[in-house]
Amino acid sequence: MDMLEEDQIETLRKAFDSFDTEQLGYITTDTVGVILKMMGIKISKMELEEIIAETDEDGSGQLEFEEFVQLSAKFLIEEDQEALKKELKEAFRIYDKEGVGYITNDILRDILREIDPTLTEDQVDCIVEEVDADGSGTMDFQEFMEMMTG
Repeated sequence: MDMLEEDQIETLRKAFDSFDTEQLGYITTDTVGVILKMMGIKISKMELEEIIAETDEDGSGQLEFEEFVQLSAKFLIEEDQEALKKELKEAFRIYDKEGVGYITNDILRDILREIDPTLTEDQVDCIVEEVDADGSGTMDFQEFMEMMTG
């Protein structure tokens, strides 16, 4: 549960509770697919069965809230990573004006100054040196993504 934001856990709690109508403290594995669909998560029946098998270790067919969160986290984290990657691709495309697949270190310096105007030139140089480990003077999308995601 540490991997999710508080509001995500709260949303999962509401979904779980709305299906645990008898307040038994668990939902059936059949219900999980319905909840995930309601949350806009697309998954095949086979994928769902595999994930439930991993999560429902005792094979009871019942998922307690913690197990439900563990199962849902796989989808939510993956979704967040995809959204971040999409946003970073768009940002990279904006700076790669010619569409050549890379940005120069000068453009990187501009980006860094824009992100944090308090950086000194020495700090900017250190970051650029670290990011441009191969000394090519350019940064492709993969390097850009690694830099932005830490």
